[in-house]
Amino acid sequence: MKLTSEQVKQTVNQLGAQVLPDEHPAMPQLNSMFGEHTFFVDETGLKVLEPTPSVGAERQTGEVVSLADWSDANLTRLMAHEPEPTGVIVVFEHVRH
Repeated sequence: MKLTSEQVKQTVNQLGAQVLPDEHPAMPQLNSMFGEHTFFVDETGLKVLEPTPSVGAERQTGEVVSLADWSDANLTRLMAHEPEPTGVIVVFEHVRH
């Protein structure tokens, strides 16, 4: 799931994760491995959001899916694994202009 800049802000606020910018050197490899997504890293590894069925028209949600875990204590190497839903749901609030 590719997120808008507002959705990225809301995700970072809710998860405490960092977003990988589109200019990051790892993006071409990540996109080829996992498809077009907005990627996040936190203390446990690499995450993306997958859309969840909407329960109401006002809010869109996404479930956090883990794609890779850190394989070293310095958090410099990721080891990919099968996508694992985490059960964590991010709720996107509509922003009114």
